[in-house]
Amino acid sequence: MKNLGLHEIRKEFLSFFEKKGHYVLPSFSLIPKNDKSLLLIGAGMAPMKKFFTGEATPPAKRVTTCQKCLRTGDIENVGKTDRHATFFEMLGNFSFGDYFKKEAIPWAWEFLTVNLEIPKEDLWVTVYFEDDEAYNIWKDEIGVPEEKIIRLGKEDNFWELEVGPSGPCTEIYVDRGLEYGSEDERPGGEGDRFIEVWNLVFTQFDKDEKGVYNPLAHPNIDTGMGLERISTVLQHANNIFEIDAIKEILEEIKNMSGYKYGLDKKLDESARVITDHIRAITFLVGDTVRPSNEGRGYVLRRLIRRAARHGRLLGLKKAFLYELCDLIIDSWGVEYKELIENREKIKDVIKGEEDKFLTTIESGMNILSGLIEKLEADNKKVLGGEDVFKLYDTYGFPPDLTREILWEKGLEIDQKGFEEKMDEQRERARNARDDSNIGWDSHADESVFEGYTNEFLGYDHNSCQGEITGIFKNYKEVESAEPGEKVMVLLDKTPFYGEGGGQVGDTGYIIGSDFKLRVFDTKKTREGLHLHLVEVLEGCLQKEKVGAEIDVERRNNIRRNHSVTHLLHKALKETLGSHVNQAGSLVEADRMRFDFTHYEAISKEDLKKIEARVNEKIFEDLPVVTTITNPQKAGEMGAIGLFEEKYGDLVRVLSMGDYSMELCGGTHVSNTAQISMFKILSESGVSSGVRRIESITGLAVYKYLLKADSLRDDLSRELKVNKSDILQKTKANIEEIKKLHKEIDKLEHDSAKDEVSKVLENIKTKGDINYVSYKFIDKDVNTLRDMADEIRSKISKIVILFAGIIDGKINFVCALSKDLVKNPYEAGKIIKDIAKIAGGSGGGRPDMATAGGKILEKVDDALNSLSDFI
Repeated sequence: MKNLGLHEIRKEFLSFFEKKGHYVLPSFSLIPKNDKSLLLIGAGMAPMKKFFTGEATPPAKRVTTCQKCLRTGDIENVGKTDRHATFFEMLGNFSFGDYFKKEAIPWAWEFLTVNLEIPKEDLWVTVYFEDDEAYNIWKDEIGVPEEKIIRLGKEDNFWELEVGPSGPCTEIYVDRGLEYGSEDERPGGEGDRFIEVWNLVFTQFDKDEKGVYNPLAHPNIDTGMGLERISTVLQHANNIFEIDAIKEILEEIKNMSGYKYGLDKKLDESARVITDHIRAITFLVGDTVRPSNEGRGYVLRRLIRRAARHGRLLGLKKAFLYELCDLIIDSWGVEYKELIENREKIKDVIKGEEDKFLTTIESGMNILSGLIEKLEADNKKVLGGEDVFKLYDTYGFPPDLTREILWEKGLEIDQKGFEEKMDEQRERARNARDDSNIGWDSHADESVFEGYTNEFLGYDHNSCQGEITGIFKNYKEVESAEPGEKVMVLLDKTPFYGEGGGQVGDTGYIIGSDFKLRVFDTKKTREGLHLHLVEVLEGCLQKEKVGAEIDVERRNNIRRNHSVTHLLHKALKETLGSHVNQAGSLVEADRMRFDFTHYEAISKEDLKKIEARVNEKIFEDLPVVTTITNPQKAGEMGAIGLFEEKYGDLVRVLSMGDYSMELCGGTHVSNTAQISMFKILSESGVSSGVRRIESITGLAVYKYLLKADSLRDDLSRELKVNKSDILQKTKANIEEIKKLHKEIDKLEHDSAKDEVSKVLENIKTKGDINYVSYKFIDKDVNTLRDMADEIRSKISKIVILFAGIIDGKINFVCALSKDLVKNPYEAGKIIKDIAKIAGGSGGGRPDMATAGGKILEKVDDALNSLSDFI
């Protein structure tokens, strides 16, 4: 079989199915889109679920992907077993009512045996026990011997949801040989001899609520092959940590920590945990997830904290993950360009969270260690919930980390007691806060709104007369509200637009006979009700007839920003190609964010073209016309609609002259000239194959230009030139600075040469070992490294120890010549012990390591101790 690298296999797979007529769809973000049932994407088909259910239209009938996935269900097993991982990539080919078993099975066999050159005799398959069609294809068309086709039951080889698409599976296994198991082992059983590499799901039924499997007129294909798993097979690896790309991460961790892998099982687990988690962390941050205490943010925070803690177990006391993620970005950037583009942002987020955690872990660990000692002394196995809560509430020590540390020592936490303490805290918080929390939750049970209706008049009216039909607080109906209270209000008629389609909700006022409400947001329930989030300013709110008026100036700004998304969408297609499609948006009063499908960063020249084209259409004063029709008619008219959306019986088609025609339910200008002007602020990557443009319109552009002009005034004043000469003067200054830097570098180099000469005069010898220790003032750690490099290139068998004092801080550098790197001569070990004398710590590679120090008075003692060590 071919020995291909992980990145080569991905490329080979996508190319193979592209040649079979499949559309290569970039990986979706790890953040699910329009699917509140998922926290994160954990399977290759998950982002395309609506294509299979018919709720959305796929971009093509044949699709192939390599989907990034993340699962944390077995996080405690990561590092302990050979296969468990949080982040992984899933290769897949999909048919939406196009081809079926007779194509999918032979293609899978062809890819494995021809493209990857896996010997046919090493492959076994399983089929659903009732699926004679698949069985016969394997036996008669592919030629797999009957004894290598295993029929399995429903629990093993049948995929289904509670209701909806379902069907049998067939799985392909690789026999890795008797060295991995016994003679009587078979696919589908326990053991490591047979490894499943590919699962083909045949969704040929539509399961109804009565449990009846109704045949689909156009059955689908959904396959999945784990990229890491097939890599272990082709590379003859025993586990995923031996795969080429992943092994590089493990090697870098070894270099960073100076730890010798394979000497200690527990520390090996720590190295593996970091190796796994850093991929997940990097990709999560790259997909715009940010650390927090809930949802996806908590998953990220937990992974960073676990990895940081395991780094400490390897001797890495300072933040290191942000440096390690460079390796992932450089390696996986071949497929996921957004990692490279967002490198600095990714590193900043990771470092910030890691630094924050490191400030709390020391005190938390000390307290937890004391609690563990007490448990063991009292011969107890369970840490009380109050102690777990105190660690979390007072010291910021996460309960899952407490649980994990205890579990490693055969102990556990009182989960129920901890949850009771958490409930008490939430109750105290509820009682302490004011009425600003009105309970809005997009995931909440909305049955309280059943039977209510309201009519939206905001397309044509900025104000209207209506009646308050419902008042709600925390999803419970109330009869009234007093001044200062914040509640949710339903009107029978409203001009307020509820947040939806990327457009934010309206604000304004509702005025009754003796009360006044400030509407600070408008939401939309899942059934389409416009729900007003209000604060009672005056009087007592009650159900009665009222006047409702939106903030017109704010709405007009929103209209401009929403309408310009349509012009931008069209201009992007014209400039970049027809593959561009909207992938999301956020329309606010002061700016607009527009996400779209595209495979690379847009050049400055193309950005200028796009901006100019949009402004050209604004200045043409194109009429903006809305037509209400059915989806089929809209399609015949040529209207563009997001394929992720599901539309009702009637849709709104928005036309801007003969330039743009799209489906849209938002509010818009009546002609493009009302947009005034359009300015792109930024263009960046969001996730693989998805870009983002942020922009402004109208008065915001005028303010932007005023600010830019003011900046030019300031620059011309500081540079003492006319505005027209700013660029020329700046270039001249830059050249002058470069020239001065070269002179400084030369002076520093000459100075360093003199310093090196002094150091060489102080070299001492013990036996056949040369060694030298030296203290420098106002030399940074990079200069110390450079001087150490120069000395060890001149002198063999030498141990070098430098201390640099700069701005009151101590930096130690220890370097060894290459011929001396062996036990006990390892720079990481030497500096770790010596730095302790000055109250510091550190580590690094066997040939070069660095450390910090805290006690200035102890620097000489630390340097002198090198002689004792030798």
